[in-house]
Amino acid sequence: MKQTKPTGSGADMDLITKDSAPPPNFIRYIIEEDQKTGRFDGRVVTRFPPEPNGYLHIGHAKSICVNFGFAREFGGACHLRFDDTNPAKEEVEYVDSIQEDVHWLGFDWGPHRYFASDYFDTLYGFAETLIQKGKAYVDSLSPDQIREYRGTLTEPGKESPYRNRSAAENLDLFRRMRAGEFADGEHVLRAKIDMAAPNILMRDPTLYRIRKTAHHRTGEAWCIYPLYDFTHCISDSIERVTHSLCTLEFENNRELYDWVLNQLEIYHPQQIEFARLNLSYTVLSKRKLIELVRGGHVAGWDDPRMPTISGLRRRGYTPESIRTFCKRIGVAKRDSMVDIALLDYCVREELNKRANRVMGVLRPLKVVIENYPEDRTEELEAINNPEDPSAGARQVPFSRELYIERDDFMENPPKKFFRLAPGREVRLRYAYFITCTDVIKDENGEATELRCTYDPETKGGDAPDGRKVKATLHWVSAPHALEAEVRLFNHLFLTENPSAAKGEFTDHLNPDSLEILPDCRLEPSLAEAGPGERFQFERLGYFCVDKASAPDLPIFNRIVTLRDTWAKIQKKAQKG
Repeated sequence: MKQTKPTGSGADMDLITKDSAPPPNFIRYIIEEDQKTGRFDGRVVTRFPPEPNGYLHIGHAKSICVNFGFAREFGGACHLRFDDTNPAKEEVEYVDSIQEDVHWLGFDWGPHRYFASDYFDTLYGFAETLIQKGKAYVDSLSPDQIREYRGTLTEPGKESPYRNRSAAENLDLFRRMRAGEFADGEHVLRAKIDMAAPNILMRDPTLYRIRKTAHHRTGEAWCIYPLYDFTHCISDSIERVTHSLCTLEFENNRELYDWVLNQLEIYHPQQIEFARLNLSYTVLSKRKLIELVRGGHVAGWDDPRMPTISGLRRRGYTPESIRTFCKRIGVAKRDSMVDIALLDYCVREELNKRANRVMGVLRPLKVVIENYPEDRTEELEAINNPEDPSAGARQVPFSRELYIERDDFMENPPKKFFRLAPGREVRLRYAYFITCTDVIKDENGEATELRCTYDPETKGGDAPDGRKVKATLHWVSAPHALEAEVRLFNHLFLTENPSAAKGEFTDHLNPDSLEILPDCRLEPSLAEAGPGERFQFERLGYFCVDKASAPDLPIFNRIVTLRDTWAKIQKKAQKG
């Protein structure tokens, strides 16, 4: 498996701060050279231009960090511009969600929020300019014919029979398109470049098409809409962008980007491409994410199994951990597959420092301490976060009846099982040593209750006579326990690269990507936890209160386990 390594010029880029001297990388080098030569008058203006036709995902987070990060580093500005040129697929819901995601990640565009639709009049005027210069024409071929005439990678295209219409005829037809005289698909406006160009994108690309659909901002004012390659470069020019940073799939589009601006003889930013993010065990294609949502394979765009920013936020990832992840994968010129374990490592590293520790039992097994007074309850002191002394301590109730994890008991344990078993003594975290004396079973022979005794001299976890135990278990007092639902998430896909696997990508969905545990028991301090709060459940992992949680049904999502698979991968790679 190909992995992104956190070394070299492309991987250590400091996307967030400029306090320390970050290592070089090719985009920083270009900007620094432009600063030295005075190109763009020393300005640095970048932009993040999402289409409002879906929710942002972790790949967009990388682009956000790159564009906003470089602008911040060089004291410039980053524009948020919505590429809203396809009204059939765009909704205000997506505009709102995109803004929320960018802000949540820790970035702000200030006064620089724009829409491509802001420039519809200007774009239309530039289209007429190209027609008058003989650089664009109205084509009346059908969409299928246009594709057929375009040629292939090995064969040149052929010219449309409408290619040599006069400028006056083209201008008349284009204005009639604008007036709504023609049906969708009846005509398009194409650039007049070269039907034999090696770059297929330069074979008279479409600039405008008819689409009689109301726009979410302009209503029915327009029935023709510009395409991305025409809109994007002109929008960059209007906004005086200096460095138009985009991912590698737009590398071939750069030739058209430059052609349009050169023909119009207007201000010309520089387009620079970098590698997009590919993440194992997931898909980052917007089309495929839409299919997951519409096909009911997930519970929505913010399903915690989704790689969307809203899904990661709901699951419990922090913006800091995502920014750290983007920093570590860095900026490179070649695509690679990043192991999702690195993303988990980043959130685990972040939450280890800031998440308070609590105790929760996911699969409860009742324990009755027979020699503990029935009417007694103790308040034991528990450390909130050993990584943060300022977090202090809390009081945890202890009583005669407790819950432990079912997996922490075996009636006939194997040799290396050190947890609770008949006749065996273990430590309860922050409490006492207990010994299992009896097992109560149901009619199927399954343990339903354990009878134990405790040693009152071992309060706090140490025996005065110096005897040792090999296991420390977490627990919850039964009469004080908070009943809750806990959701455990695993990889959404079974294969590392579902997009490249045989068959449909949905054939590789993991049927066990979600496990719901409806009968969990948590310590009572969690009763006041609100949506979005994060905790470490001792020995189990990091968890977050779900947004659907309610006082009568608390819901917690597991963010990540405590097991650090990335460290193991790195250790193995170093040995290899």
